[in-house]
Amino acid sequence: MTPRPFVLVTGLSGAGRASILRVLEDLGFETVDNPPLAILDDLLDDGLGPLAAGMDTRTRGFDPAALLDTLRRLRARPDLQVSLIFATAEEAVLLRRYTETRRRHPLAPGGPLGTRVQDGIAREAALLAPLRDAADWVVDTSVLPIFRLRQMIEARYRPEGPPGLSILCQSFGFPRGLPREADLVFDLRFLQNPHYEAALRPLTGLDPAVGAFVAADPDFTGFWERLTGFLEPLLPRYVAEGKKYLTIALGCTGGKHRSVFAAERLADHLRRQGWRAESAHRELDAMGHIPAPASLAEPPAPPIPGQEAREPPAMNTPQDHRA
Repeated sequence: MTPRPFVLVTGLSGAGRASILRVLEDLGFETVDNPPLAILDDLLDDGLGPLAAGMDTRTRGFDPAALLDTLRRLRARPDLQVSLIFATAEEAVLLRRYTETRRRHPLAPGGPLGTRVQDGIAREAALLAPLRDAADWVVDTSVLPIFRLRQMIEARYRPEGPPGLSILCQSFGFPRGLPREADLVFDLRFLQNPHYEAALRPLTGLDPAVGAFVAADPDFTGFWERLTGFLEPLLPRYVAEGKKYLTIALGCTGGKHRSVFAAERLADHLRRQGWRAESAHRELDAMGHIPAPASLAEPPAPPIPGQEAREPPAMNTPQDHRA
């Protein structure tokens, strides 16, 4: 019998837990928000379809230690496929969201003698730290548009989705820090910077002119050969270990030119090799820049006999994935 998918969604208040539940509901999951922990077994025994439950500090009798004990017990059941999602965001982003919505933080009741929102966020982060450490997926929504969040959830939890390794090629800018979900990080700041070319500065790595400039750098070809040569034997090993999601982060100074071009080109290269790969651009998403992707594919190469329909090995074993 195929194990029943069960996704538990938790995280910091205001980080998008409810949005994640709505996407799962659209994917066919039965969703329950803030059920008491004591009735979780009853919910799982009363049904056959995929189930998603949201729990946070507003849940009656919420206890992270008890929740972790319950998760360990549920993971041991052969009839369940259990996954824990932890939603988080930067403190400044959470403060802004609470200011915009005028809602009270569950651990910061307010009032003349009440706790400040900042203190409530800090208390909640400390309380939920064990759940974050145990999560299969930590998703940072600080600069994540809802359409991108939906794409990421659909890639992981779409019921009809194919098994195997899903690869995300993520561009970013170093001033804002490394992407928290990154498994592999590559620094492209050694390449010539299109920012200093007046005609290229307003463009992005999605524009062919920027791509041509970066690819023309004398050091790019050697870097590209070593990057793809490094990944070629590595990816099958990840699959053999049961890993289901891999984020490859490529960074540059602003996250707008070099890293964007490289992320698009790498995703295209991996698809040509038979892997399921997508691209995402953190800094462009933060700017609200959502253009139609330009064609940054590598020059067509003749197919290698027997590899036209190559598929990476598939593994159905759930894999721990922490950002």
